[in-house]
Amino acid sequence: MSDWETRLAARTGWARLAPNARGAVWTLCAAFLFSLMALLVKLLGNRLDSFQIAFFRAAFGLLGILPFALAAGAACWQTRRLPLHFLRGSIGMLAMFCGFYALTHLPLADAVALSFTKPLFLIVLATILLGEKIRARRITATAAGFLGVLIMLRPGGEPDPAALVALAGALCVAFVVVTVKKLVQTERPVTVMFYFGLISTAIAAIPAALVWQQPTAGEFVALVSIGLLGATAQSCMIRGYQVAEAMAVASLDYTRLIYAGLFSIFIFHEIPDRWSVFGAAIIVASTFYIVYRENQLGRRPTAPMVDQAPIKPDDIATQTRTGDKDDRRAAD
Repeated sequence: MSDWETRLAARTGWARLAPNARGAVWTLCAAFLFSLMALLVKLLGNRLDSFQIAFFRAAFGLLGILPFALAAGAACWQTRRLPLHFLRGSIGMLAMFCGFYALTHLPLADAVALSFTKPLFLIVLATILLGEKIRARRITATAAGFLGVLIMLRPGGEPDPAALVALAGALCVAFVVVTVKKLVQTERPVTVMFYFGLISTAIAAIPAALVWQQPTAGEFVALVSIGLLGATAQSCMIRGYQVAEAMAVASLDYTRLIYAGLFSIFIFHEIPDRWSVFGAAIIVASTFYIVYRENQLGRRPTAPMVDQAPIKPDDIATQTRTGDKDDRRAAD
């Protein structure tokens, strides 16, 4: 925390709050900002294609990281794992597109609920690709979570293709987390984020050009806002997990479902049916239990991986000094 932040915290009483209380405030702010970003994506999706929205999200994220990449100097460009960076950027861009497509074509509450299936896929991928052991309780919780998914997909009926896209996006995000865990073993955080911004923007530019429609002034402001809201929300989420115990703040991220439900009802006039509510409740319960078990086993869950979140200059200085010994971990 900088000197001015310390003085401001002392004057406002922020510093006197318990760490868990400060973490809760940061997490609630992140959930609200993420919800606003989702709202703007859905509104823009009425006219603009999801590829175009995703391109602007990636491009503004790249612009946000460039000053810190330049400050890091030549060290930011140096990598021996370019293929893994490219894989991470490609899958990350696909995840972003799937998420935006789901927000545009599904009821907002359903799209947000299905995005919470990421921990379920992460458990499976970590077992297969990282060799992590999974015990009976987490197997049961994961199976229950996927049962909730099946319920949301409408038992006995035709599943909405957009819901399948949403699940594909959650799977992609889980895969990105696995690749990031491998990258941060040797790469600096600023390098990881810079290459993601560069590669994802380049990849998104091609399909975006094919469906391009000139944004109006209002739409351009909304596109810029999506980039700012996403980066700010991710920063808030990281701060929340840094200062508080994981179990004290993890459940607060689910307030996004409340915001999504309110936006769905009062803005889009979408009323979730009983299957959506029941399935979402099972997904939330199972993923929350997985976080609880991780905490009980001593593996503190970290904040969602931040693709384009701002980095403090002292973070870059620290990484420059420590080089490849960085072992900071982060998750989506």
